[in-house]
This record gives sequence, C-alpha cells and structure tokens, in this order.
Amino acid sequence: MTRPLELDRAPVPPATVLIRGAHVVDPRTGLDGRADLLVREGVIAEIGEQLEAPQGAELVDASALHAFPAFVDPHVHLRTPGREDEEDIDSGSRAAAAGGYCAILAQPNTSPVVDSAPVLRSLRERARAEARIPTGFLAAITVGQRGEQLTEMAELAGAGAAGFTDDGLPVRSAGVMRQALQYQRLAGRVLALHEEDPSLSGNGAMHEGEVSAQLGLAGIPSISESVQVARDCALALYEQGRIHVQHLSALETVETIERARSAGVQVTCEATPHHLLLTDEAVRTLDTNFKMNPPLRGEADRQALIEALRSGAIDCVATDHAPHAREEKEQPFELAPMGVTGLETAFAALHTDLVLPGVLDLSLLLERMTAGGQPFGLAVPRIERGASADICLVDLDADWEVGEAGYESRSGNCAFAGRRLTGRVRMTIAGGAVAYRERTFALGAVA
Repeated sequence: MTRPLELDRAPVPPATVLIRGAHVVDPRTGLDGRADLLVREGVIAEIGEQLEAPQGAELVDASALHAFPAFVDPHVHLRTPGREDEEDIDSGSRAAAAGGYCAILAQPNTSPVVDSAPVLRSLRERARAEARIPTGFLAAITVGQRGEQLTEMAELAGAGAAGFTDDGLPVRSAGVMRQALQYQRLAGRVLALHEEDPSLSGNGAMHEGEVSAQLGLAGIPSISESVQVARDCALALYEQGRIHVQHLSALETVETIERARSAGVQVTCEATPHHLLLTDEAVRTLDTNFKMNPPLRGEADRQALIEALRSGAIDCVATDHAPHAREEKEQPFELAPMGVTGLETAFAALHTDLVLPGVLDLSLLLERMTAGGQPFGLAVPRIERGASADICLVDLDADWEVGEAGYESRSGNCAFAGRRLTGRVRMTIAGGAVAYRERTFALGAVA
C-alpha cells in the first residue's frame, strides 16, 4: 500500500485570521461573490457575512481583493543541494508564496542528484527548517540521472519521494523506461517525464523553424518532444503504468497525448506560462531569458496549448521555475543555460494575457493552477468549511512591472522581466499559516 504523500515546512504557528469582504472565487465549491472568511487555528471555520472575529484574530480588510484557493506547482527547481547561490529552499519557497502558491514539488537534478534515500532525507530535514510553504521532493528515476540503472524507487518512496523524474534529461533507453514503469507499481508514485529525443534535439538552442533559420541558430524540432511522448505512452499502456508529461510545448505532443488517453493510457500533463504566452518570435532579441528547454515554439503550438488547457487535455499549469546566476545568463545565446524563473509571475502573466482579453475564464485558470498536485496524490486546495486554509488574496487591478522592486527568488532570469502585468498577490496563507504578505500590504488589526 502506498504511503500518503507528506510535504515539509518550517514550524510556524497556525493562523487565526478574519478576511473581511473579499470577492471569494472557488470554481470547485461554487463560490463566486462577496464573503468573510474566518480562519481559526489554520482551518477555514466559517464563510459568511459580517462574521465575528474571535479574540486575538488578525483582521484583514480584503474589500478590494479577491480570495482564491492557493496554487500548487508540481515543477520547481530549488537548486538545493549544490547551487544555493541560485536558489535555496527558503528563497524558493518564499518566491512561491509571493506568487500565491501553497505547495510546491522540487526536482532532483541537483548536486548531488536526489537519487538515494539519505540525500532525500537530508533535503526533507532542511525543508522542515527552511521551507515557507509545504514542499515536496521528487527523486530521480535513474542513478545520477544517467539513464542506465534504476534508483531504489521503493526505498525512496518510503523515504517520502513525491514521484520520480530525471527532469532536465529524458530516459533515453526504452528498456530502462519499461523497467521503471514495472517498478513504479511497487513504489506507487507517478513517473514525471522530461520528453525529448536527444538524437533529434542535438545541440539546438531554440525551436527549429523560420526564426532559428533567420538567426542562424541550431534548432530543436517539435517532433523531438512528441516522438518521445509517443514512445512512453505506448510503454505506459503496455505496463499499465502512470506517467506525467512535463512542460508540453508542441501541437504534435497535445495530439499524441489525446490519442493515448483515448487508447486508455494513464497520462497527465502540464504546461508552463511561458509556453502558453510566448513564441520563438521573442528569441529574435537574443535575450537569454527566452532560452529554455523545451524551447518557445510557434504560434500554432501556443494556440494548441491554450485550447488543450481549456479542454482539460492539459491538466495543470506548472512554472518549471529554473533559477540561474546572472553571469551564466549573461552569455551569448548559444552558450547560456536553459531555464527561466516563474513562481512570482505565473498568475499575473496568465491573468494579463489570457483572462483579461477573454481567452480563458478566470475560474478555469484557477482550476488549472490549483490542480498541480493531483497527479502526485495531493489534495486540491478548496475554500470550504473544515478545509485547511490555503488561500491567496489577489488584487486583480494592480498594475506592476516585473522586476522593478526585485524578486523574492535569488535569481532574476524571468521571461516576463520588464513587462507590465495586471493582478498581484498581496497575501498567501499556506497549510494554515500566513506564508507571505506583500511589504506594502498593511498588517491587519487584531481583535
């Protein structure tokens, strides 16, 4: 029997807060209107009008704000252990809280790789001392992420691994992937897959297409992703395994996953804000904040991702938050590392470019941004009586420039740097405790 997944955070007192007059929206519980929310000892105790504040409760005037279920990100790089100069558990979880997240799952491509129970236990211990919000850790599928020998998946699951991934690298061998799917049944955790065929992607630096040809940069074809997804969906069906496809970027991949689901494959998938909002046209600037893997693709791919998010073919939004040191990104485009940050801008960017123009409904965006933990067995945050308080307070009218006031993250390699966005998180309650309050958001009175 699979052990329930437990996330870790630093010890903090549970919140007792009366959120007064917020516009509460939770598509899963049907809430969409003005209400007070009383959080008592970390639990949503009451939802109603003109609620009485218990003695000692903090009073928060939310009359100009919306209250949403807080978000869950299944794809974050915390760079711990090994590159704490780029990010650590404290700064990464603080950035997540600033973006309205109540839970995150960190990837194992660290130094050393999270491929053994001792490394995982050490990380969990650090999270219990440093994490601002509940934080989980995925372990590697293969030792050292070399794609050759499977990790001790059952032992890692027992030590608290949220799932298994060689993120940053594909599992090249179909035979090794088949073995991983077989052992998955013992471990009881999902395989999250970075999908590309290295023989097709080669040394590409951006999407293969008209823009790469004009810039003279080596390209990564979209089929590099889709053919690998097709292979792994076929293996998952044969072995009756569960897979989660990370950071979809291509129209062909969406079509492949839809066909696989129709055939009975147990497959979920995610898309990032940058792939939903940007295309390879942005790379014309040669700004390395537009360099990531998979790369920004064409407009047809972007539209396919949006439609798949709308239809549910894409299950959730994930940021693939990938911090890098400034000096590493300040290199020629071909030499710079791939990856961008995204925790602090995800909601605002999607709200600005998809919700405000009417492309997506706000309620649908909330459904997808709160669903990130579902493929890994985590409960979806809900605003209802008796639920743990996982709430973000958002000013939907706030206009701000990304990066103008700095970042909570240690790194600033954001694809939306310098953009003006509309919508800003003012406060986040995660796991029943106040995890973030914007510096300019006044402290509420105490009853």
